[in-house]
Amino acid sequence: MAIKVANNQSLSAITALPSAVSGGAMTLISTSTASDSDTIDITSGIDSTYKEYIFKFINIHPETDDGQLWLKGRDGGSSFDATATTTFFIAHQMENDGGAGMQYQTGSDLAQGTSGFRISEGIGNANDENCSGYLHLFDPSSTTFVKHFYSRVSRQYPGNDSMVDDFMAGYFNVTAAIDGLQFYMSSGNIDAGIIKMYGVL
Repeated sequence: MAIKVANNQSLSAITALPSAVSGGAMTLISTSTASDSDTIDITSGIDSTYKEYIFKFINIHPETDDGQLWLKGRDGGSSFDATATTTFFIAHQMENDGGAGMQYQTGSDLAQGTSGFRISEGIGNANDENCSGYLHLFDPSSTTFVKHFYSRVSRQYPGNDSMVDDFMAGYFNVTAAIDGLQFYMSSGNIDAGIIKMYGVL
């Protein structure tokens, strides 16, 4: 079969994709707004409609200083206890240029755990401190493969005016479908913030 190209050999001449080609469009499925919330549970809309889901965290503000944003998965039933394995590293820079670096965070890893895992490390709870970022979850309805995910969170470290970039990746080590996620803080409630869930074609 011959490869078809634009008549003038220029990609700039292509103005639309064929109908069979996906453009990677994101569809907003839900918006969850925290207000002194113990957890944010997303228990609908995660199904076989999409092969990828993106969760965007916007201005997540912890009730407790140095609170960490955590996550649990649900693989059927009513409990958020899906087995997961993760790895975690950070990059940081202080406002006064007093220190910077990149570090693998052994204590933030998880090996075959069911009690949740960190998306971020400590977030300050001063009025102007928060975190924002995203989580990608791939093919959660697969009943053949483990379910991979990764996240990236930008946060202000409490007390020392330091910007931190958190990187986490892992997988739910189950072949059952993941049909729900629970977001929560390591201590205290989620004082404020928004989590938006998108499906990706």
